Amino acid sequence: MTELRFHRDLYDGETVDEAIKTFERFATIERAEDDEHWIVRLSADAPPRERRVAGELGNYALGLTIRRSTGAR
Repeated sequence: MTELRFHRDLYDGETVDEAIKTFERFATIERAEDDEHWIVRLSADAPPRERRVAGELGNYALGLTIRRSTGAR
């Protein structure tokens, strides 16, 4: 299982949720939270796939966050 932590000061929860929805068909994904982070745990059928999905999900959430913060479409 891979765990990603998205700091609440940087990431909007909606962008994390949207990234999860985009990649949930490629891995089993759970979302949790603590006081400072949105936490995403994912697992896939093979370690290389799990690493790839984790990286892509993280990049996608970052891209959405940047787009929203700059008002770009």
